[in-house]
Amino acid sequence: MPAIETLRPLVLVAPLAGWSTPLDEAPDPVFAGRMLGDGLAVDPTNATLHAPCDGEIIALPESRHAITLRTEGGAEILVHVGIDTVGLAGEGFEAHVEVGQRVVARQRLITFDLDLLARRAKSLLTPILVMEGCGFTVVRSVESREVEVGDILMEIAPLEKVSGRSAVEQAGPAEAHREAGERRRVRITLEHGIHARPAAQIAGALKGFAAEVSLATGERTANARSTVALMKLGIHNGDDVEIRAAGADAVRAINAVATLLSGARRAGASSPTPQRLRQTPARPALTEPSPEQGVATETPAAGTTLPGVIASRGLAVGYAVPLAVHEMEIAQSGAGVPHEMAELARARGQVTSRLEAARASGSGTAREIIEAHLAMLEDPELTDRAGALVAEGASAAYAWRQAIRGSIEALRTLGDPRMAERADDLLDLERQVLLALEGNAGAALQELPTHAILIAEELLPSQLVALDAARLAGICLAAGGATSHVSILAAAMGIPALVAIGPGVRRIAAGTPVLLDAEAGLLHVDPATERLAAARRQLELRAARSTAEREAAQRDCYTADGERIEVFANIGSLAEAQAAVRNGAEGCGLLRTEFLFLGRETPPSEAEQHAEYQQLAGALAGRPMTVRTLDIGGDKPIPYLPLPPEENPALGLRGVRTSLWRPDLLRQQLRAVLGVRPYGQCRILLPMITDVAEIRSVRAMIEEARSEIGRQEPIEVGVMIETPASALMADSIAAEADFFSVGTNDLTQYTLAMDRGHSELAARLDALHPAVLRLIARATDAARARKRRVAVCGGLASDLTAAPILIGLGVHELSAVPSVIPQLKALLRKLTLDECATVARQALEQGSAEAVRALGVRLAARDNEPQSV
Repeated sequence: MPAIETLRPLVLVAPLAGWSTPLDEAPDPVFAGRMLGDGLAVDPTNATLHAPCDGEIIALPESRHAITLRTEGGAEILVHVGIDTVGLAGEGFEAHVEVGQRVVARQRLITFDLDLLARRAKSLLTPILVMEGCGFTVVRSVESREVEVGDILMEIAPLEKVSGRSAVEQAGPAEAHREAGERRRVRITLEHGIHARPAAQIAGALKGFAAEVSLATGERTANARSTVALMKLGIHNGDDVEIRAAGADAVRAINAVATLLSGARRAGASSPTPQRLRQTPARPALTEPSPEQGVATETPAAGTTLPGVIASRGLAVGYAVPLAVHEMEIAQSGAGVPHEMAELARARGQVTSRLEAARASGSGTAREIIEAHLAMLEDPELTDRAGALVAEGASAAYAWRQAIRGSIEALRTLGDPRMAERADDLLDLERQVLLALEGNAGAALQELPTHAILIAEELLPSQLVALDAARLAGICLAAGGATSHVSILAAAMGIPALVAIGPGVRRIAAGTPVLLDAEAGLLHVDPATERLAAARRQLELRAARSTAEREAAQRDCYTADGERIEVFANIGSLAEAQAAVRNGAEGCGLLRTEFLFLGRETPPSEAEQHAEYQQLAGALAGRPMTVRTLDIGGDKPIPYLPLPPEENPALGLRGVRTSLWRPDLLRQQLRAVLGVRPYGQCRILLPMITDVAEIRSVRAMIEEARSEIGRQEPIEVGVMIETPASALMADSIAAEADFFSVGTNDLTQYTLAMDRGHSELAARLDALHPAVLRLIARATDAARARKRRVAVCGGLASDLTAAPILIGLGVHELSAVPSVIPQLKALLRKLTLDECATVARQALEQGSAEAVRALGVRLAARDNEPQSV
């Protein structure tokens, strides 16, 4: 690794007496996220701020809550007294210097009312920052200790004097490890290559490592911590790339990236591609339409039918509503570097806070999209480019737009339609930050009339969520693609949508009656009265049936001959728990606790976990809640849990193996679950069990935790049947477990030896394969002998075709996605147990998944689906 050249570090001394604290603890994303710069904070015990070094005062706002100095060498140091103290408008502060004045280290700068700040400010923590873009970096700091005014706090040095070291290494001691650089070649198995979500996952996984990491393909190289830089490589499924790393954690960093690039299942392959009738045209994304091609020369006549690509299936009748886009005026010149840097940091922090709040309340698909946007917002390539432009005199808005547009153009030149669609996400972030700079963040996009069919060239995810979904009947876009994030989001919201219709759609006049048939892929412009009436009748029938199913779903589920079948829901957030109850779930059959552990630098505390579990239990209003212990590893790496190198992560430390490898995390989680009231509502589910010894080890830990928290009541402990080993050992496992829950996703992957993230094998990876069903049958037989109940919580439980077969095999509980529960209950109420058992016996004798599925379709098709109009 390159050595450090001889440095002349600049020493910053403590400007306050108090306790030095890592910047991460500042309760503000602007400071904790180092958006303004790197440094640390002091929790003050006195009320006088002194100069941390010699320099010139270059900024002192009227509120006197912060001050910026510039050293002779050009380093800019910001000291910000407390958090959110600008709102005090100067009350409690007195400045003893003025802008332009030269000061010396330890000179008195500001005095403040410590008691007033303690009562009215968000926090007294005072960040001391080396400003981003000033050309200096922190090379050493003193954290987590008591300091007096004048004590050495940090050493900083010019960036050009620091060669070959990452920021993480620079902050470490001089004797830090200096291993040689590491390299490894891997083949990309991500279905769609490295696009936004996998790129965000890679950048996120590296946050805890002290290493500089890059990806190289051919002659192109990208910083692996930069989401945008990774996307610009244009890496596809099957490409070979080289991972390069240097630093103390080089090997572990390479392992983490290799796991994401070539493991069993990846973030980028987690969302199903919406079904479409034809391929999305490879048109450039995000360009303003030219007069020749952007807008049709004629308005579509009444009765015209425009074909499009199905992005979200459904039927809608309504009136055309053109998208009203707020035009923003962007000034090129700024009002001074400190002001513009602070404004950009404020706006990015505001957008970050809004996205983090949306992530916390969102579910599956929406959360994945938000994760990608958060990663892009923190992308060092974007922030560095914007900071450099501000340093040259640009306004924050102009700098941000130019930084974003540069990356957009780079993605467009790849000639990859999927990467062009990912550029939409960058445009979305541009818009959100610019709105925040303008003071309009979070404002409604536009007021919609009822039965609105939105017409636009393109639509961004943030624009979609800003619309009133109750009034939005459908979406019609001239451009866009079926795999864009807005298309995926529309499908998740249940809003019918067509994309890539072409420029003619933008000429439809506002208020024109339209029929959106996103099942046939057609938009009917001002159709005949009879066609509209037929479509409305069909919608009324669908709505009536849906309402009846939702109402009936609030009752317990029994088959037609009186057999009790419990229909539960799989959940991973409070929003999903609330949706499950609304849709008639009788409990939670699978709580995916990973949402608490992912996307963070440290594990959640026991108290934090308990609060989350208790909130979810409250949302379920006493219904059973099955809590799966942390199912991490393999395809879900986390920065604070670096796993040993694995050639095949899908077969390595996963599920309960990881928990037993790190029993400290498991003990915390068990205590958090055991403390949930009322006792008896929760039960524990263990993932990836392959033998009884694992169950006994966890049970011993549960008994120890019960004793520690003083709980007398026992708790049910179940086992995931998701490997051939657990199915074949089900008789022995049933003697140790209180219930079974079949995870059909992994059970299918391991039984058929097919990677469930492999695009070429996706069509053949069907959980209704007879081999998988025979393993499920073996498990249910073993459970029946021990009088144990059997649930299915994998994807097969949400499949209406599969449900009767599962019931016939002896399954007592189906845990499905919340939205399908009303239909699932309606179907089961029409079937007898004998019918289900007969079709299950037939299924076990079939020779293929296709043959089994044909049997299930015939039994499940009690009602014909409405036909497209």
